[in-house]
Amino acid sequence: MASLNVGNLGEYLREQRRTAQLSLRQLAEAAGVSNPYLSQIERGLRKPSAEVLQQVAKALRISAETLYVRAGILDEREREELETRAVILADPSINERQKSVLLQIYASFRKENGFEDEPVDSADEEGRASGADAPFSADGGAADTDTGSKPSKPSH
Repeated sequence: MASLNVGNLGEYLREQRRTAQLSLRQLAEAAGVSNPYLSQIERGLRKPSAEVLQQVAKALRISAETLYVRAGILDEREREELETRAVILADPSINERQKSVLLQIYASFRKENGFEDEPVDSADEEGRASGADAPFSADGGAADTDTGSKPSKPSH
């Protein structure tokens, strides 16, 4: 069987499996794939689907996006952008409006630096530059959306 251009992926998977101190059989079982199939992936003989990579990543407790990049399914810049967005969206310390604003700012910086983005929010082309939800005032400073009292830190 001719080797596909996935050797880098296979070597990386083997390294991650060994770091996790898992045998090939243990990882195959945890990922829900056959032992011979996983062996072929590690040797660069098979190119796994995104679904299989996701299962393997979950079993190894590593980022599926990293495996997608190594397999050539996802571009490195796309992975970084997805991870940045995922971290913002998963942060429990900020509310949904704040997450939306952060994503809009992030997208505008990427666009300014030459990376075209899909629109984050279909709200309004101006990025809600006016109105009660606007995070910035007309002079570019933070808008005063406070009702006069300082927010208190949550007590633990």
